[in-house]
Amino acid sequence: MAVNNKGEAKAIAKHILMSPRKAREVIDLIRGKNVKEAMAILKFTPRRASAPISKVIQSAAANAENNYEMNRDILYVAECFIDQGPSIKRIKIRAMGRADMMRRRTSHITVILKEKTAK
Repeated sequence: MAVNNKGEAKAIAKHILMSPRKAREVIDLIRGKNVKEAMAILKFTPRRASAPISKVIQSAAANAENNYEMNRDILYVAECFIDQGPSIKRIKIRAMGRADMMRRRTSHITVILKEKTAK
């Protein structure tokens, strides 16, 4: 069996064009849930962040299944967090010839899955 040292599978999506603060509201819903339940929650969550988060969970589940030979049915979201990426700076034109800085924030999404042990 080719399991890594920690018995976990990980997936990261970087530079997602979304504010980390808004995406954290969605990721808090799935922390600690099993993969099927987390995917169902994200499917019916009407937030824009649910689509990239579900893609990262699917990627981590595929990594667990293919690379580490873990059972997909007993995987759960052990850790998930969103870090702030670099901000894209744009100029917004304002009244009387002035200009403001507009920041397009980006996020780095990290999901770590583990197998649930039977007790």
